[in-house]
Amino acid sequence: MCAPEPGGRGRQPLVLAICCLSVLLAGLDTTILNVALPGIRQDLNSSVTGLQWTLDAYTIVLAALLTSAGSAADRLGRKRVFQLGLMLFTVGSTLCSFAPTTAWLVAFRAVQAAGGSMLTPVAMAILTHAFPHPRERARAIGTWGTVVGLSMAAGPVLGGLLVQWAGWRSVFWVNVPIGLAALLLTTLHIPESRAPHPRRPDPVGQILVTVLLGTLTYALIEAPGAGWTSPPVVAGLIAAAGALAWLVPYESRRDEPLIDPRLFRSAPFSGATATAVFAFAALSGFLFANTLYLQGDLGLSPLGAGLRLLPMAALSLLCPPLSGRIVGSRGPRVPLLIAGAGIASSGVLAALVTRFAHPSPLLLSLAYALFGLGFGFVNAPVTDTAVAGLPSTQAGVAASIAATSRQVGAALGIAVIGAAAATGARSAAWWAITGCGLAVLALAAVTARRAATTAAPPPTKSSPTSPGPGPAPVRRAGPVREGA
Repeated sequence: MCAPEPGGRGRQPLVLAICCLSVLLAGLDTTILNVALPGIRQDLNSSVTGLQWTLDAYTIVLAALLTSAGSAADRLGRKRVFQLGLMLFTVGSTLCSFAPTTAWLVAFRAVQAAGGSMLTPVAMAILTHAFPHPRERARAIGTWGTVVGLSMAAGPVLGGLLVQWAGWRSVFWVNVPIGLAALLLTTLHIPESRAPHPRRPDPVGQILVTVLLGTLTYALIEAPGAGWTSPPVVAGLIAAAGALAWLVPYESRRDEPLIDPRLFRSAPFSGATATAVFAFAALSGFLFANTLYLQGDLGLSPLGAGLRLLPMAALSLLCPPLSGRIVGSRGPRVPLLIAGAGIASSGVLAALVTRFAHPSPLLLSLAYALFGLGFGFVNAPVTDTAVAGLPSTQAGVAASIAATSRQVGAALGIAVIGAAAATGARSAAWWAITGCGLAVLALAAVTARRAATTAAPPPTKSSPTSPGPGPAPVRRAGPVREGA
């Protein structure tokens, strides 16, 4: 890693502020758009499937490109790639705000996501370069994690305000001044840095990952309407299976793969990855189903719907620091058990409460609070467990795959739970969320034990990102916060 430039210490607060601006952009976009979906549906005459694609176009592209974006930044220069990401995200947001049809909106969301893939992983690398001392870096990452929680918590309320006062297009306008300010500050104050041994490009792996995610999500979204035996859906499933069957042996043969299948031999790593998929599937499905329920079934305004979600947002903001402290003192199992129990009980309560034409506001708020509690406890143990079960030289790769698994989960949640909500089977959506919570509970019981998290990692080929054949010692250094 390059040494910080002379005088770089004085610019550390600015670098942190710029990186936090970037994560504010990405975090807001995760939750703010859901409140705008009914407005998009009415204005653009969108189907529910079109709304699902509006969300999933972003998450699929983001998931497919996250790892490659971090690798490209290490090779080409982090500042340069970060600037490109900010420009693409800002341009994509501007285009989304002028989209004349749902198809164009989906396409512009993909542009936005291409830029978003260069923000979070590259900003974390910039922070690591700017804060070389571990204690300072930990404080910076703590601030970063707070902004992540704040952006997700503020999204529904801010989205409700914007949609109610200025229409759905305003949720994209808000990104433009933030993106331009971050771009200007990056140009002036972020030092350039590169990795001493960057990973080589893996274009074949990148194509296979994109095909796998895109075709699988297509099949899951289109199947409820077209039928599971319809030719397009069957073709999508076959293409996804073929891409996976090619991806695993191809990546296993490479010294520097985009995604190393050998990492999944580690039970803690596999458990953390699966937990992230289920937790973020629950989150994206929860937000999508609640948008249709609150604004469609209950007839609430966008602001009213956003305010109803405040219990979820507040606990999603308050619980991560507590979760991180518990991970540091007692390991990841307790926070993951709390997470699974919170998400599962939220789904059960929502399924029972929403059966009534006039649901109890108190019970509905309790269901949302339980979900916020569960989701607030999941991120710190997921990242910590993924990294702790592997050698320190593979920590960056493990964290990037954990981040990718979150986006994969979000895409699948919108496809599966969103499809259940779209067909009018709201109870099926809540029970699917319950199932995701129970899966988190089961994974915590099996893979998040202290014995498992200290197990020796699988042997890997020698490469700049692996220590060589044979196990390497693993040292738990406390919780790895969200974004690490």
